[in-house]
Amino acid sequence: MNQRDQNLRPKRRDRLYIIAEILEIATEGTLKTQIMYGANLSFTQLNDYLRFTLNISLLKKTRRNGRDVYKTTEKGMAFLERYREITQLLKTESSNNIKIPPPHLLKRN
Repeated sequence: MNQRDQNLRPKRRDRLYIIAEILEIATEGTLKTQIMYGANLSFTQLNDYLRFTLNISLLKKTRRNGRDVYKTTEKGMAFLERYREITQLLKTESSNNIKIPPPHLLKRN
């Protein structure tokens, strides 16, 4: 992560922000450790978020080459799109205290 991204990242991330990060990381399918490092989560936090997102079908888990691969579902992609829309609606020049995700989470697919 470069200095610019670090400046844009909120100091304290809320639950929806972390879920959006996880879903973005897993859009093409990825391993558990890649999600953990990409979203900067502890092992315990990661397991809690994975359990939650799997239970509500935002992520799906499959086996590939003997390893668990996590991939964002259609429902997860819909969540990401709505999350991006909401953050764009809240984004104004004068609102510096609203947590806005980094630009890579706001890109359109």
